[in-house]
Amino acid sequence: MRINKFTALAVALAMTMGANAQRKVTAPAPCGPLPNANQLRWHQLETYAFLHYSLNTYTDQEWGFGDEDPMLFNPSNLDARQWARTCKEAGMKGIILTAKHHCGFCLWPSKYTEFSVKNAPWKDGKGDVVRELADACKEYGLKFAVYLSPWDRNHAEYARPEYVTYFRNQLEELLTQYGEMFEVWFDGANGGTGYYGGANEERKIDGATYYDWPKTFEMIHKWQPKLAIWGDRAELRWIGTEKGYAGLTNWCTIDYAFNTPQDTLMHGQENGKHWSPGECDTSIRPGWFYHENEDSKVKSLRKLVDTYYESVGRNASLLLNFPITREGRIHPIDSAHAVAMARVIKAELANNLVRQACVTASQVRGGSAKYNAQKAVDNSTETYWATNDGVTRASLTLSFKRPTDINRFMAQEYIALGQRVKSFSLEALVNGKWVQLRDERAPEGTTGLTTIGYKRIVCFPTVKATRLRFTINSAKACPLISNIGVYCAPALPEDAVQLPAAVLAKANEEQAEPERLLISVGYDSPRELLIDVQEKRVCHSLTYVPREDTKDGLVLNYEIYASDDLVTWKRWLGGEFSNIENNPVPQTVKLPAIPTRYLKLVATRLAQGENMARNDLIVR
Repeated sequence: MRINKFTALAVALAMTMGANAQRKVTAPAPCGPLPNANQLRWHQLETYAFLHYSLNTYTDQEWGFGDEDPMLFNPSNLDARQWARTCKEAGMKGIILTAKHHCGFCLWPSKYTEFSVKNAPWKDGKGDVVRELADACKEYGLKFAVYLSPWDRNHAEYARPEYVTYFRNQLEELLTQYGEMFEVWFDGANGGTGYYGGANEERKIDGATYYDWPKTFEMIHKWQPKLAIWGDRAELRWIGTEKGYAGLTNWCTIDYAFNTPQDTLMHGQENGKHWSPGECDTSIRPGWFYHENEDSKVKSLRKLVDTYYESVGRNASLLLNFPITREGRIHPIDSAHAVAMARVIKAELANNLVRQACVTASQVRGGSAKYNAQKAVDNSTETYWATNDGVTRASLTLSFKRPTDINRFMAQEYIALGQRVKSFSLEALVNGKWVQLRDERAPEGTTGLTTIGYKRIVCFPTVKATRLRFTINSAKACPLISNIGVYCAPALPEDAVQLPAAVLAKANEEQAEPERLLISVGYDSPRELLIDVQEKRVCHSLTYVPREDTKDGLVLNYEIYASDDLVTWKRWLGGEFSNIENNPVPQTVKLPAIPTRYLKLVATRLAQGENMARNDLIVR
């Protein structure tokens, strides 16, 4: 039988199309509740700052009663730009301000109450803290958000229907007059004793129904479509503690319920019906508001680094609080600790060793390059390694060219299609033998390797490995791994600058080698460095150690100021670091023999650039 050549061509084409159809690989189906666009943007922030500031700052209390005098609010040196600069240097991506705490005092001139900055002496009643910070955040490229306490111990109508209208009116002011916001924060404290317009009584509410949250949330999204709401039965959840850590197992999903148990908040629920990821809020000091007696109780560098790994490293965000001082600034001790934390974290996670390894997968979805192992190491959150449907156990193996020191592992799921991984394992090939790794912060007898979510970082003792095997042991559906990372973090010395613990073991000036005074440097200005010498004492000299690799930020001319209270500063001296451009060696300045608590080095002229640079600063 003769076959027409056109018929033969049609048959061949049909066979080719059939083969292509067989090879076509479908995308994974969604699994469980999914994050909305606002939540996905929020996940990417990871760390941001809380600023607590109100009349409580001036009454030395954590919660105001509502009867405080607005005349107390008169900061001598409020600088929202300093707040933003500090947070930027500390690696924060945004700032949330307590626009109104429980006492009811408003940091903006609300037209709905007289209990606000408009009746304070600060700026003759014409100031607006919210505006100043919103503008500063925009200047420094930070996201901005507000905390508005639902409970108002000042308002006469609290616990009555009229107050809910007042509350929503204030929300509208904040969410429509200060630009785009990334979050709004509603405290869970509601009802109790208060001033209440002079009634001085206790009032209680039904927290589940009083504010009509569904309607209030609808109004919020009308005013701020890109904002995520933090609160009870909201888009973002409290993690169940104010200590700054999430559970080793931490699901982004949860069932909405009023007064959810702490354990549920800390771990989420594997089969929860709503996507509501956890936020770890904690203060850099014991209290949320500034108290002078806590200046020596700021979290240590090591504690702050641990907090990062136990929050961001456990599929949560870190909301780190800075209490604003009575002068209106972030305290230099607080800023020094936070900036040190950011620098340590950056150094520990700077070099992703996957770039030095070959990665292979035990199974790839449909054998497609779109879902292969390379998609887990391309540093993109939009691609992912995936397995076939029904395959919930699979592994990625990294092979190094030579034995490589490692002590950190990071993994991210492609959460746009849901959180899936229930447990995983890590094994390192050391001297030809596979060694099981575990999270060093997990309880004894467990590996701590359970959920992943948006991001999971595992810390373990350093091993010298030629291979690392990452195995998904159990998942709700085929795993989707967006990114993995492997690092070797440098050791954090036990005596790493004990901020703010200034140490002057030998203060005798006649000694041939007077010991160095460790200092706490606060980020106060691009051209200023604050030095806290821990107590009022005589300091004999200040040595500026310049960088040798660049003239950018090199100080040519300087002034040195002294203060006992961070408010009143006295200029001690000024001068020039002679020939420092050509010969960048340490420059020592003799100081007056006058006791002082704080020193400030001000760069009045730089060789290049706008920001002061240094290798070190030594006070003796």
